[in-house]
Amino acid sequence: MRIRTSLSGPTHATSPVVSPRQVTASEARDLILRGQVSGPLTFRGTLDLSGERLTRLPDDLSGDTLNISGTGVQALPERLEVGELIASGQPLQHLPASLRVRFRLTLDGCARLTDLPAGLSVGSLSLQDCVSLEALPEGLDVCFLNLSRCDALSSWPETARVRFGHLTLRDCLSLRTLPTWLTQVAQLDLSGCRGITALPDGLRINGWLDVAGSGLSAPPAGPDVPLRWRGVQVTERIAFDPDSISGADVLAEANTEVRRVMMERMGYERFLAEVGAQELDRDRDAGGERRLVRIDLPDDEPFVALSVQCPSTGRQYVLRVPPTIRTAHAGSAWLAGFDDPAAYAPVMEA
Repeated sequence: MRIRTSLSGPTHATSPVVSPRQVTASEARDLILRGQVSGPLTFRGTLDLSGERLTRLPDDLSGDTLNISGTGVQALPERLEVGELIASGQPLQHLPASLRVRFRLTLDGCARLTDLPAGLSVGSLSLQDCVSLEALPEGLDVCFLNLSRCDALSSWPETARVRFGHLTLRDCLSLRTLPTWLTQVAQLDLSGCRGITALPDGLRINGWLDVAGSGLSAPPAGPDVPLRWRGVQVTERIAFDPDSISGADVLAEANTEVRRVMMERMGYERFLAEVGAQELDRDRDAGGERRLVRIDLPDDEPFVALSVQCPSTGRQYVLRVPPTIRTAHAGSAWLAGFDDPAAYAPVMEA
């Protein structure tokens, strides 16, 4: 009888090695943690190994849902076939070319991941916060693709498919273009993509387009597409013509979420100047004068903000603070991250 070393720790000298054909997820978990796997292992259900101290998985593993988030697994086995793989926050750099995930692959927060295997095909692929990912693989085939905050991603493969699903590119700061092969998508999130100034000719968006903080200055040509601003449905005027928004327009808006977007779009400084804010407190510190102001909003919490002047540029800034703030000093302390205003005593404001 052969005794193998545990995948999670030291050798268990009294534990026999077994070679099961198919087991439940609970049984598979116990076998893996005890180091009792030899040969192929197939499991049913959700095999949750998240948080366990593992460095590797069995060499031949298949089943329904596998969760290895927070385990420390540095490389996936060559023979891994599952319906869903959740591997968030893992120190993975590459994925094996033989990897097979039928439905959903989640690699959020895999900060060391630099590339993916060519021809990767999966229903849903989430790669948000994969900050080292420089390129997507040739032949990628997905329905739902989330690339939020993939800071190093700056180009697209020559051939790939996003099959009429969701494409989320939120805060992809290095992107300057969208691929020409992107011809149809249900939902497109470009919020924070300030380098994206145009959409590919012929792109059809069936659902909605989120343009918050993007480089787009006008709606796409062709049929009207519902617009969003960080998830809030907005009009073309709010998205692309903020100078036309007045303080009276903001106060007349019944939807609180839309009202907040309108305030952001017109700018807090202009909004305060137009509607006339109530001054709650005024003082001075090393950086200059500070004013705490308040505006009551219909069916919403009051808008309370700190108005300060940058000592180096002279520019005025209006920064929103919680409505419970009562003094300018407490507002400055909250903005600086202090729970106790008495502990906040800067020599010079930034």
